[in-house]
Amino acid sequence: MADAREGSRGCENRTDSEEDKCSDNDFESSKLGTKEYWEEAYQKELETFKDIGDVGEIWFGEESMSRVLRWMDKAKIPEDAGVLDIGTGNGAFLVELAKHGYRNLTGIDYSPASVELARNVLQAEGLTDVTVKETDFLSCRGELTGFDVCIDKGTFDAISLNPDNNKECKKLYVHTLKDALKDNGIFVITSCNWTKEQLLERFCE
Repeated sequence: MADAREGSRGCENRTDSEEDKCSDNDFESSKLGTKEYWEEAYQKELETFKDIGDVGEIWFGEESMSRVLRWMDKAKIPEDAGVLDIGTGNGAFLVELAKHGYRNLTGIDYSPASVELARNVLQAEGLTDVTVKETDFLSCRGELTGFDVCIDKGTFDAISLNPDNNKECKKLYVHTLKDALKDNGIFVITSCNWTKEQLLERFCE
């Protein structure tokens, strides 16, 4: 599943190496792809939450979360399914998943401030059974396994902007995802940088 801009970037009907070259040259690198940027951003949101209870920005908006939940309903994802939220940020989507009835939830983020913020947000909602871990998805192969559903709302976009070898980072992402999901698991991704066709090509294995 993908929310993506319409149109393509000319990657169709190419060899694998040509497709990789095309994909990897789509975007300029950005500070949005760095851990330092997100740690600073979530540290500010954490301070704001502690001051006034504001959870901070909801990436892609509340409608995006509702769209994913509607899709999960349609796909008949059971409420006891193991769900991994990759790059959980402030934990807002974990809150919505829990309120929707899902009981086996895990959120990960490589930002310590994000993890602390998410835990605070979940605690404020009385959701003490949700697991949140400080984990870098790109360097934890074998640590995350057995999930029925993996959800990404903007994390792969950020990785694609990493100024330090984002080509290798994108490959690592795919391999870690493959390890994390059960054989018949489902990957749900929301993106503003990639088209549906490009995402299907990237994650076809």
